[in-house]
Amino acid sequence: MSTQHEKPKVAFICVHNSCRSQIAEALGKHLASDVFESFSAGTKTKDRINQDAVRLMKQAYDIDMEKSQSPKLLEDIPSVDIVVTMGCNVYCPDLPASHREDWGLDDPTGLPDDVFLETIETIAEKILDLKSRIERDELTSGGLIIDRQLPDFNR
Repeated sequence: MSTQHEKPKVAFICVHNSCRSQIAEALGKHLASDVFESFSAGTKTKDRINQDAVRLMKQAYDIDMEKSQSPKLLEDIPSVDIVVTMGCNVYCPDLPASHREDWGLDDPTGLPDDVFLETIETIAEKILDLKSRIERDELTSGGLIIDRQLPDFNR
């Protein structure tokens, strides 16, 4: 048996940490917790998670984000290995990480449910893609980002 190694930590960052980044944190925990740890944060916060996001995540994935999540600032999360910005079209402060990427997602706040659900599904697809790239050690930024010791099943 191989020893347990620490999973990489992924931070999903958005301005208010109330909608897209919260959805990404919830879906990361739901779809990829076996590969990475998920956190979300913002440069500012709202007093609660977007209620349309809460309602539609319950509907689509039976996830109650309000039970395990709340809006957080960047300094409220641990050091991370990977930073994913949601596409806020604003300057995101430098959060030290080995890899950064921007998902370029429009904010669905105030838009019809079908737009919200499309955003949720896009985030789910991107979470699964990120999970796959981490599993295959394909994330690079001038070299391998994560020194993960995976068991060699071919020995």
